[in-house]
Amino acid sequence: MTDVTMTLGVVAHAAGDLRVEQVPVRDPRADEAVVEVAFGGVCGSDLHYWTHGAAGESILKAPMLLGHEVVGTVLNAASDGSGPFAGTRVAVHPATPRAGEVRYPLDRPNLSPGCTYLGSAARFPHTEGAFAKYAVLPSRMLRPLPAGLDFRTAAVAEPAAVAWHAVSRAGDVANKRALVIGCGPIGALVVAVLERAGAANITAVDVHEFPRAIASELGATTVLDAVDSDAIAAADADVVIECSGNRFGLESAIRGATRGGRIVMLGLLPTGMQPAPLSLVITRELELVGSFRFNDEIDEVLEALTDGSLDASAVVTHTYPVDDALEAFAVAQDSSVSGKVLLEF
Repeated sequence: MTDVTMTLGVVAHAAGDLRVEQVPVRDPRADEAVVEVAFGGVCGSDLHYWTHGAAGESILKAPMLLGHEVVGTVLNAASDGSGPFAGTRVAVHPATPRAGEVRYPLDRPNLSPGCTYLGSAARFPHTEGAFAKYAVLPSRMLRPLPAGLDFRTAAVAEPAAVAWHAVSRAGDVANKRALVIGCGPIGALVVAVLERAGAANITAVDVHEFPRAIASELGATTVLDAVDSDAIAAADADVVIECSGNRFGLESAIRGATRGGRIVMLGLLPTGMQPAPLSLVITRELELVGSFRFNDEIDEVLEALTDGSLDASAVVTHTYPVDDALEAFAVAQDSSVSGKVLLEF
């Protein structure tokens, strides 16, 4: 492996310009390992870099290797002795928190203002991703897979950790009524985590029938079309998790929350002002809570996927070889026919 200098990767060059091409394999630093990637999940941010050349305010300024939802096997362990040894099967925690001048809670490194993420154009030079046959990664990012956990199941660990963090922001959900707005891969995983956490009733909402069917399979007791505003308002949920990332979803979340309820805003809204019926937040004494990425929840997710208490199998709907990445991205973009789409390396 040490003499490999190039590998096949998935690179966003600009809006509408996604290529499967040879990319360099750089020499690892002492605290970095070389990982042979098995699977990579296509995330919404990957799709945005492909379709818009940007994910929110993170704008592509140069070609960038995509991907942060990856699992694989350590080929070369870090030379400083840190991290897993060669041959270890691992998932990847893609964040690098960094201390800065901006104050944030030290027990919540996901809020670090200088945090970088694999496959992100938030800074320049960009943080390269891991959609490649061979990826050089900091050893501290690597999480050994428990015995018995297969790669395909483990491939959803990163987005499931995002969902796990959001549910934890909702507080104790046991025996409570829950409402999930948006049943894409993250919303579907939120349903699965809520089911594991003992929610008494889970209502899931989406504009498409296919993701609603996935939500039902993962534990939703009721599914609703997003246009059925009266039924959504009647959900009267103690806990609402908004996963759609648009203002209409936020409005539904507010109207579907019971008096004194809590709304977790997980879906990333566009930048700028957003209209919302905030008068109801006041008169119903609702709590609006943000949820951003995750911290160490990925470790709990891996254990739950292994012991079967978290069943996320229905989330993965398609798998493509990396050579067919363009087709995979096109399918992943159409939420009416797909859930989580995996690339196989």
